Amino acid sequence: MLTLTSYDPAKNFLPIGDVAVSTDEEIIEKVVLARNAQKEWRNIGIERRIELLREVYNALFERKEEIGTIATREMGFPKKQQSDFDLGDGFNYFNWYLDNAKKILTPEVTFESEVELHTVFYEPIGVAAIIQPWNFPFCQWSWSVVPNLVVGNTVVFKHSEECPLTGKLIEEIIQSTNLPKGVFNEVYGGAEVGQSLVEQDINLVCFTGSVKSGQKVYEAASRKFVKAILELGGSAPCIVCEDVDMDEIAPIIYVQRFTNNGQICDGLKRLIVHESRFDELVRAIKDIIEEKKVGDPLLEETEFGPLSAKRQLDLLNEQVEDAVMKGATVITGGKRVENLDGAYYYPTLLTNVTPNMRVWNEEVFGPVLPVMSYKTEEEALSNANDTSFGLGGYIYSRDIERAERIASKLETGMVSINGINYVCPFNPFGGVKSSGFGREHGKFGLHDLTQLKLVVRNK
Repeated sequence: MLTLTSYDPAKNFLPIGDVAVSTDEEIIEKVVLARNAQKEWRNIGIERRIELLREVYNALFERKEEIGTIATREMGFPKKQQSDFDLGDGFNYFNWYLDNAKKILTPEVTFESEVELHTVFYEPIGVAAIIQPWNFPFCQWSWSVVPNLVVGNTVVFKHSEECPLTGKLIEEIIQSTNLPKGVFNEVYGGAEVGQSLVEQDINLVCFTGSVKSGQKVYEAASRKFVKAILELGGSAPCIVCEDVDMDEIAPIIYVQRFTNNGQICDGLKRLIVHESRFDELVRAIKDIIEEKKVGDPLLEETEFGPLSAKRQLDLLNEQVEDAVMKGATVITGGKRVENLDGAYYYPTLLTNVTPNMRVWNEEVFGPVLPVMSYKTEEEALSNANDTSFGLGGYIYSRDIERAERIASKLETGMVSINGINYVCPFNPFGGVKSSGFGREHGKFGLHDLTQLKLVVRNK
């Protein structure tokens, strides 16, 4: 029997525990269970589904501290941030889906006359294969699994190989509830298990991860002629105009970039600042960074923990070394933390950045912020759109007309102006270009998980 071991990135990669890797036979069995359960799950109706899922919510909430601790140990998310942004947001989204799904999924009349009625119904698609990453272990589960279940799909779920113990705990808690057998199923392993899962008798694939892995998933889905919803990361630009207070926005930019050790798909990853205010903003962000504590993520006072794994640390180090070799200036950070055993890297600020550097043209999943200056709005937009990604974007300007003009030209699926948070359960979440397609959350995401059926009849 193959096992998947989870390692602690904060404790010199010591083993935490392991789970059995799912065999092809077990994967097929889980898909069959989901297939057999789907008709009943669909037919019990949305009110009963919500009732059963509220029981799941309560069971998970009762053990949230346990979930949070194992998630922090597996991927290094600082405890305070993990509580707020992973558990807090995960339960917030879970609750929003349950509170709003019935209204959103109510049949919609598109035309009515004295003699005719045209109605759109939102029906389940069937069995959903869901593959999620490690950076928000609980929230990613909530974002992807709960909407599928509430609309009437059944689920076979695979969590990242970096957080299998979190996934296992979630599965065990769900099994203690009255959720019918086969409605939620989980498999364990790496890319091979994920690839095997999407080859099975499924009707929908929901995947969050790298572009390379997403392309393989999409190829498998296209061969099966099933729908795929893909969120494939980003390299979000932030354009800062000269008319804003740099000391005021610096703390917001810090949060947008460095939360969760910079491991956020739509986090601010490239800062583009008007040349007249460039030095001022760089200095303000540097001062904030250097006040923060790097250390054990289980301690409340820690603001930067380790990266999730050694491979993430090695990749980040290579990206920064490439930038320095090509002329970038390290304002602060720029190296591994030598006095801590684990995947620790100092929060880093880079200037003299050019487009040929990896920190600019690749997704950087770690606490590194490259900063570039601009003279004209056209130059800022050109640099912002100089990427294959198109998930999120950020703009700071007191001139709202100007900000909206820039927003209309950003090649992204989402835009924040002046620090307003767009990641909310009622908003669509997703990107363009190689950041994927399809949307999560809100009525847009729930509808994306259904089949539309038009029924027209006489009155």
